[in-house]
Amino acid sequence: MTATIDNRTARRAFLALQGLSGPPQTGQTKADLFEVIRQLGFVQVDSINTVARAHHQILFSRNATYREKHLKALVEKDRHLFEHWTHDASIIPCELFPYWRHRFIREDARLQKRWEGWQRAPFLHECDGVLERIAKDGPVMTRDFEGDKPSTGWWDWHPSKTALEYLWRTGKLAIARRDGFQKVYDLAERIIPGAHQAAKVEHHEFVDWACRSALQRLGFATRGEIAAFWGLLRPDEVAEWIAENEVELETVLVENADGSKPRAALRFRDYPDVLDDPPEPPGRVRVLSPFDPALRDRNRAERLFGFRYRIEIFVPEEKRVYGYYVFPILRGDRLVGRIDMKADRNRDMLAVRKFWPEKGVRLSKALLADLDAELDRIRKFAGVAGIEYAGDWLGSG
Repeated sequence: MTATIDNRTARRAFLALQGLSGPPQTGQTKADLFEVIRQLGFVQVDSINTVARAHHQILFSRNATYREKHLKALVEKDRHLFEHWTHDASIIPCELFPYWRHRFIREDARLQKRWEGWQRAPFLHECDGVLERIAKDGPVMTRDFEGDKPSTGWWDWHPSKTALEYLWRTGKLAIARRDGFQKVYDLAERIIPGAHQAAKVEHHEFVDWACRSALQRLGFATRGEIAAFWGLLRPDEVAEWIAENEVELETVLVENADGSKPRAALRFRDYPDVLDDPPEPPGRVRVLSPFDPALRDRNRAERLFGFRYRIEIFVPEEKRVYGYYVFPILRGDRLVGRIDMKADRNRDMLAVRKFWPEKGVRLSKALLADLDAELDRIRKFAGVAGIEYAGDWLGSG
């Protein structure tokens, strides 16, 4: 008989696997931070700095004593982490670099065909020159190649700038650091530690790792969710892996938050205890990044939490339902609302514009006190002196 995972257990198990069920931490070393990132698998990078950049906020929501300098050291000095693509630009443990070689091979063919097909200026013949310059003169930024040529958009990149991005996406270059938020490129052999550069993983082992590690981090997942987790596999590769390993897998039914028909998913037969008896998350409020890995799969989040979230950055202002950059609010094992706020560093204030509770969420004194405490933590993290609430900041559920 197919087992059913009730919705509360599913929510709590997923939050535990995402590092959002632990008690508030009082300290975090650089080694602790590295283990958090290894547990998550990757942390998405984003340039928007409404309160803090996404990668910093993702890590802060898991430990309020997170320090940006620790992440910087792990990437730029210790070389334990590197930046590349999963579903988007992300920070990834360097130990996974051998698996990314398979992505590099696929990207090579795809980008050549796609980018040349856009009829931009030829860039492939620039690659050798770019590599030679970096080998001789050291790290570069895209602006080092732009010269006097004006750019009118992505489709009008300077050929050498396109070559830089292509060489990074195909693994010949790596990001040494970021200045501001601009990539600084260097030869991959200078950035990725030698042991990870030398390691080779054959294709079957690569697929097995990508599927197993995704399912371990998700707890239960459909074929499509397994394929999408790292952004490394095709659905047919996942289907073949499932067929080869069916003795280790079982189908379960996962209840949805809205009470609709449970969704079939896979889990390992030898599944961790957290899927049966997950911890109850602390009742404190956490403000999550819009790019938090717990919310990256918007459809999965909606099924588990009954929380429909879409970022509205690219939506014209008059058509936005909420706002330009609105943060989800987690309380215990529930997503209870969303908040529009910004660190106004010119005025040294965290400007809170609007809080919208989810339908059925009561604006109790306890909830507002918990939210106020979290906003004060966010204020300190953002480095501003005070909090300023708009007169009509409280919405209705």
